[in-house]
Amino acid sequence: MDKVVFEKINDRAVIPKYKTKGSAGADLYAVLPDGQEELALRGGERAIVPTGLKVIIPEGYEAQVRPRSGLAIKEGLTVLNTPGTIDSDYRGEIGVILYNSCVPALGGIFLDTPAIIKSGDRIAQIVFAKVEQPEFEEGKVEEDTDRGAGGFGSTGKE
Repeated sequence: MDKVVFEKINDRAVIPKYKTKGSAGADLYAVLPDGQEELALRGGERAIVPTGLKVIIPEGYEAQVRPRSGLAIKEGLTVLNTPGTIDSDYRGEIGVILYNSCVPALGGIFLDTPAIIKSGDRIAQIVFAKVEQPEFEEGKVEEDTDRGAGGFGSTGKE
């Protein structure tokens, strides 16, 4: 894939940018609705934050919306459905589901300081990946492997 086309549907939108030559993800920026200066997310709250962008993703690819590590550690903000998938046939505005993961403090009182999002803030990353669509068929799944049906935590802590 050589190029991805983005359309600004808001004059304040910012085309994603890679911050370094080795970056896998390009930054997505918030574009709050006109007249809204900021969005305050308290612990446990979530919101869809618009980007003011539409995108054409080549067939056979997807875009993944992922959290920014700096927002996660400093503000407790993450992308709720990580990674969020944008399919190649979607043509609506890119929205990012941000979630403030700060938990109630002792005594059940939420942290008083909300995470503040403003237009122009970097809120997530977008990563492009190739996808496959294999054919599906019904059959028997054999469990004769070393792991078998062992699931969550079955491989130990080492």
